[in-house]
Amino acid sequence: MNFTTFLKLVRYPNLLMVLATLILTKYALVYSYLPVSVLSDFDFVLLSISILCITAGGYIINDVYDVQTDGINKPHKQLVGKSIHLETAKKTYAILTIIGVALGLYLSISKELYSYSLLFIGISLSLYIYAVFLKRTPLFGNILVALCVSFIILTLLLFERPNELPNNIIMVFQQLFTSIGISTAGLFYIIFSFLSTLIREIVKDIEDINGDHAQKMRTLPLVIGKQRANRVAVFFTVCLLVFIIFVMKMELVDYPYFLGYTLLVVFAPLLYFLYKLAIAKSTAHYHSLSSLLKLVMVLGIASMLFFTF
Repeated sequence: MNFTTFLKLVRYPNLLMVLATLILTKYALVYSYLPVSVLSDFDFVLLSISILCITAGGYIINDVYDVQTDGINKPHKQLVGKSIHLETAKKTYAILTIIGVALGLYLSISKELYSYSLLFIGISLSLYIYAVFLKRTPLFGNILVALCVSFIILTLLLFERPNELPNNIIMVFQQLFTSIGISTAGLFYIIFSFLSTLIREIVKDIEDINGDHAQKMRTLPLVIGKQRANRVAVFFTVCLLVFIIFVMKMELVDYPYFLGYTLLVVFAPLLYFLYKLAIAKSTAHYHSLSSLLKLVMVLGIASMLFFTF
């Protein structure tokens, strides 16, 4: 397996998106509110490598258990079983996951935040369980993936505020109606990541319905039907739009640039996404919608930059 093939295997564009999310959370969002950062630059590098390795391992193990399905849904993109031997993929998954969890354990222990070790162990186990079992179940697998994605931001915030965020989560929700702090701002992006990922996972399941059906999987579109699954995706998209309206209303006074950016670059494309989703029919339609939503996710996370103004 050459380096180019390896990059494709670990979904390097997605990993770059994860890395960008971590960098923006650390150097835009956290630095805007906290004068002193708990994590040094070196600690941040270790945490980033840990999360990237665990995420890459999740992509690989997903491909390992999707060899037959991918052969139907996307034969031109399939790597495992073609360009990469199945056993090689399994070993690469094991190495990356071990490195990711080990770095997470080291960082947790060095900061005397021993319980945080469970985050890295739990996320790696969740990605494995999803690939082996939950991907073949309706909605639960989608929710698990969305939770894992949202945990990228949450994990960093937990390390930056070890004595506050876990113990005072009620105060975080109280701040939603009073003032904007780091905990509240972080919560916005956690919810945004969760909902947008959940919608995209449902859309991808609809896109892959033929291959999933051939493998007798029980994804949401196969259990309740393609049109009903579409309506579920529409419902969550409406929820996301309402949530963004709520956020824009809160940010109107203190962050006018954030408001304008979110309205034009995130909210408007999501409205277009909702319209196209409501009339989507073919696999090509859902593939385009998945790509559009991925772009919206990137642009949404990029709005963290406006907290520095």
